Amino acid sequence: MNLSRTSRLTCLFLTLTFLGTWLLAGCRSALPAFSDQEPSRAAGEPAETPVGTQATNGPSINETADRIQPGVKLTITFSGTPNPPPKHEEKVREDGNISPPYIGRSVKAAGKTIGQLQEELQNDYVPAYFARALTVTVTAEERWFHVGGEVRKADRYLYSGQTTVLRAIQTAGDFTDFAKRTKVQITRASGRKETVNCDKAIKNPKLDPPIYPGDQIFVPRRYL
Repeated sequence: MNLSRTSRLTCLFLTLTFLGTWLLAGCRSALPAFSDQEPSRAAGEPAETPVGTQATNGPSINETADRIQPGVKLTITFSGTPNPPPKHEEKVREDGNISPPYIGRSVKAAGKTIGQLQEELQNDYVPAYFARALTVTVTAEERWFHVGGEVRKADRYLYSGQTTVLRAIQTAGDFTDFAKRTKVQITRASGRKETVNCDKAIKNPKLDPPIYPGDQIFVPRRYL
């Protein structure tokens, strides 16, 4: 009887040992594997953008607001040499070009800053046509934009830097009570026309387009 009892205890011990081993193996396989390396990224999955980094797909308003536009009158003066070329005044043509003296070809002005155009002309004239003493200076006439129609102070306003349709209208004293804000018309210096819904632009700044020198804004009247 003692032998039978010993056999049963032995079988029970072996069974418990087997179950314990099986359970431990199962738990190990369920645990995730940890590594100091970053997990591999699936093919085609975009990398994360660092916080504070912003992608740019083109020039911002700050980069384009002060660039030369068609219709702007430019003055080119020459100095630093005994017989400089005469002062040259010309409005930028619709194709964006001007025709400075002596060079014998058109020069693209639209889309450039005054400084960029001035540097380009300096390189065109010196030393091909004049000694290094020649200095080329480019200036633009005072630049204006116009606001008319149903605003409180319809007039022309000096363009002093970056602005938008809503800011320009605020400069003109804001809308009158009879303004049709949903159909504000912009005529660009190039003659191209645009229509702006200012009610939507107030809620979404992306719908508030920039205004450039020579642009005309007209706010139509709302009829009940």
